[in-house]
Amino acid sequence: MNKATRIFVWVFAGMLLFGSASFAQGAVQSTAQDVVQSTQDKSGSMTKLAAGQKVKMSGLIVERNADNFILRTGSGETVTVSLTSATEIKEKKSNPFRGARKFASSDLVRGLAVEVEGLGDASGALAARDVKFTQTEYKIANSVESRVTPVESRLGETEGRLTKSEQNAQHLSGQVEELREISNAARGGAKAAQDTADSAVAGVSAANERITSVDNTTNARITAVDEYEVKDTAMVHFKVGSAVLSEDAKNKLDGLISQAQAQKGYVIEVTGFASSDGNPSYNRNLSKRRADAVVQYLADQMIPLRRIVTPFGFGEQMPIADNDTRTGRQENRRVEVKILTSKGLANGQHPSAAARIDK
Repeated sequence: MNKATRIFVWVFAGMLLFGSASFAQGAVQSTAQDVVQSTQDKSGSMTKLAAGQKVKMSGLIVERNADNFILRTGSGETVTVSLTSATEIKEKKSNPFRGARKFASSDLVRGLAVEVEGLGDASGALAARDVKFTQTEYKIANSVESRVTPVESRLGETEGRLTKSEQNAQHLSGQVEELREISNAARGGAKAAQDTADSAVAGVSAANERITSVDNTTNARITAVDEYEVKDTAMVHFKVGSAVLSEDAKNKLDGLISQAQAQKGYVIEVTGFASSDGNPSYNRNLSKRRADAVVQYLADQMIPLRRIVTPFGFGEQMPIADNDTRTGRQENRRVEVKILTSKGLANGQHPSAAARIDK
């Protein structure tokens, strides 16, 4: 493929990528003529530099060779730029607070806008000391190069059978169609990305609702941990002045123990009482010994002490019957044992009707 055709492909591809398709179609003829003329000028009247002349110029790389490239300036000049081991290729940065990125000579691709600084050599070329370009220009040139190279290869296969005008027409048609396909694919990808984003947002909203529901349930459970309800009660009685458990009392406690072991999150509350027989100080101590006797029996039956609330003796306080009668005093000589369950730890289960083990 001749140089004029390659440059035409390159320039037209850049126009297709960064301008509208309609503009490219309208301007392609004049642009192609300029490029071809530039190539003819370059081959016939390349700008020669004086040896040792200090030069700084900017332009577009229109041809890339192993150890040099052809630079076309904004004024239409074409200059050969030589690359040596001393040439520094680096980023033209705008941020003074960070170092410039270094590049390799292989990064100098066609279509890259560069700024070159160096000296003229004996052959009239510009021996480059520094070659600079911005990150944006580098990305644009690489993008265009990746599309032009495959097209050039395909064009070269049919070049022997087509005239130059046919080649240009086919090339223009194919590039416009390819750009249209790329544009359609990009729009389809954008729509798919939006649909995916919408689905993700909906999923997050649903997840937040589930988390809120779980949090509310958990908070309710935690709040209910310290709320207890009575599941079962046993009341055991004692003789006058005694803190010894009778067989009847032990049988009642055995029934209560069986009920407790079937519960979740239970504790046992033990409170002792006395009748009005004797003085209040004696009766308070006696009621405490009665509560301790019940606790001892529960512990002997393998009820963990952590399940037993600290026992307490109320003495003559809180009688359930009249202390002025013999029967009433018998009722008051008692220890009340209650099974309490935590509403939170019991998973919110409703308690069954409490069975009262009485006299």
